[in-house]
Amino acid sequence: MAKQKINIGIVVVFLLTTFIFALGIVALIFYFFGSPVERIQAREIEYLRLQYEILDDRLSDMEVVAEELEERDNNIYRMVFEADPVPSKLRRSGFASDHRYEELIGYRNSDVVQRVAGKLDTIASQLYYQSVSYDEVFEMARQKSKMLLCIPAIIPVKTSDLRQISSFFGYRTDPIYKVTKYHSGIDFAADRGVPVYASGDGVVEKVDSDGWGYGKMITIDHGYGYQTRYAHLSKFAVKKGDEVKRGQLVGYVGSTGKATGPHLHYEVLKNGTQVDPIYFFFNDLSPEQYEKLLEQAEEPSLTMD
Repeated sequence: MAKQKINIGIVVVFLLTTFIFALGIVALIFYFFGSPVERIQAREIEYLRLQYEILDDRLSDMEVVAEELEERDNNIYRMVFEADPVPSKLRRSGFASDHRYEELIGYRNSDVVQRVAGKLDTIASQLYYQSVSYDEVFEMARQKSKMLLCIPAIIPVKTSDLRQISSFFGYRTDPIYKVTKYHSGIDFAADRGVPVYASGDGVVEKVDSDGWGYGKMITIDHGYGYQTRYAHLSKFAVKKGDEVKRGQLVGYVGSTGKATGPHLHYEVLKNGTQVDPIYFFFNDLSPEQYEKLLEQAEEPSLTMD
């Protein structure tokens, strides 16, 4: 009987030892590899992180679009109506505060979640202020329909007659002196005699037959602080004091003055200061054409005057 009790005790100890050992093995497996449920959850978490990363990339693309809208709004629409641009800091103010993202801190993927949440808030703010700005521009347009007719808004040479835009606004290489000089307008290369048109309603202020380096030149006063100049003409189609309408013939392309070939040198002035005419072509160009033109303007070129 005593021997039987000893055998039972050995069996019990063995079973207990085996159970504890097995339990330890299972615990180690769960600790290092996780339970099936934990592994599923880990895969789901990794999948969610991937989706957040994809969303982050898409939001970055949206930020680029929002910035392009801001650029056009500030440098075209609001500039046309003499309205102050909406500050970039205000557009991107979002809804940020010291405590806004506190509940997102402390998790494995807190960084990407906070980044996405911040971008969403910033883009929402940009779109909100962009909408407000467009409402203001619409109201200004409604009240300033006459002004819209006067603002330079078309390319002064028909695109069908245009060989190329040979030089843009800004610092360019002078074709004669071969040094970098400030180019105050845009050069439209075209054949001699190609018609030149007024880019907005106004009054012919000057018809200069000997404008030094500009050669034969016409200056139109559009009112509202705007003027345009058309230089290197071969001949005139208007005289001083004439009232002109947008799209009306004012002269013909030539190469008078300091010019290396027939072309139109075109300038836009605001309150006496030359500004980039590229911002005033919105009546003639699609958004895609305008973006392409902006890219070309960044490339180095040689002026024709």
